[in-house]
Amino acid sequence: MPEDRLSIVLAALADPTRRAILSRLEKGEATVLELAAPFELKLPTVSKHLKVLQRAGLISQGRKAQWRPCRLEPAALKDVSDWVERYRHTWEERHDQLQELLRQLQAGRDEGSRAEGEKP
Repeated sequence: MPEDRLSIVLAALADPTRRAILSRLEKGEATVLELAAPFELKLPTVSKHLKVLQRAGLISQGRKAQWRPCRLEPAALKDVSDWVERYRHTWEERHDQLQELLRQLQAGRDEGSRAEGEKP
């Protein structure tokens, strides 16, 4: 069964190392060596992470002489943004309902406290 683009992007984002790589690339392009520097990982492991990010369309690699600098491709994050946006209204509505319920419970508790204070 072929994976949809959103699932591929979300799977790539599920790993904290890959998210850290994306955060670094947000500042500008970098080589594999530069991306590997903050991690205690071997280059082949970092390369595997980069392949996952590339497959998801989150990064691309160019060619400059012998170097292959990586760069962030933020357009791929639009799929995730669109998916989250589709459910945002539902989440906000449920949050509002919860706030209203909590307000009603607090109001009932306040009424009960006042009624107890009025007893002879």
